[in-house]
Formats: sequence, structure tokens, C-alpha cells
Amino acid sequence: MHCRVGPAIQTVGKMAGSGAGPQILVQYLVLRKDLAQAPFSWPAGALVAQACHAATAALHLHRDHPHTVAYLQDLGRMRKVVLEAADETTLKGLAETLQQKDIDHMLWLEQPENIATCIALRPYPKEEVSQYLKKFRLFK
Repeated sequence: MHCRVGPAIQTVGKMAGSGAGPQILVQYLVLRKDLAQAPFSWPAGALVAQACHAATAALHLHRDHPHTVAYLQDLGRMRKVVLEAADETTLKGLAETLQQKDIDHMLWLEQPENIATCIALRPYPKEEVSQYLKKFRLFK
């Protein structure tokens, strides 16, 4: 689920000539659901930390991208959506797809175990990335 402060939504203007209005910027995260279940049974705090690590890393890596700059201009208007992946294979498959499609993202690997736990995209207009995420449901 996502949470935002205040009624406003972060937007960025579309490219000139598109004829459309501003776009909503969203940072999507995809977190492994199986880590909360046996045999892993990670506590909720550990899962939240993985999503935070991935989100922070993606924002830092793409800090100069115009969408990231716009997203971070008003911290009270950030919008995130946390989705769930069934397992590591599913998460890594998504990472491969995103890489092939040149979608900026960060696959977070928990160390020292080298376990893929979460993917965070840099902020994107929803329309640009939703097709790659539509099979993932909100994290519960």
C-alpha cells in the first residue's frame, strides 16, 4: 500500500508537444513476500528495512534524473507503491525484464547472504512502467 502526506500529488510536466497535462510520479517497490513466511520468517521490521534500503539506493543512484529531482522537491508529496513478489526467482525475473527495457531500478541484495530482497524503481510517471508491474499485487 502507499501512503502520502497531504492532499497534493507530485507531478512533472510532459514533454513539449505531447498535448497532455502533468504526470503523477510514483516510486514503485517490489518486495519478496516469501521472506515473511517459513522457512525464512523475517520480522516485519526487517522487510520494511529492505524496502527502505532499495528505495534509498534507487533515489541516490538516479538523483540527477529530472523525475527524481521533481519527486524530491516536496518531500510531503512523495508517492510510493509497494508490491509483492512471490519469491526470489520472480523478483530476479522482474529485474531482468526491467534491465532489458531500460527501466532504471535497484535490485537490493541483502549482505552478507547475497539474497535478493526488493526492487525499487526510480520515480516514474505511472504510465511508463505500469505494464511491467501489472502482475504484482499490493504487498500485504
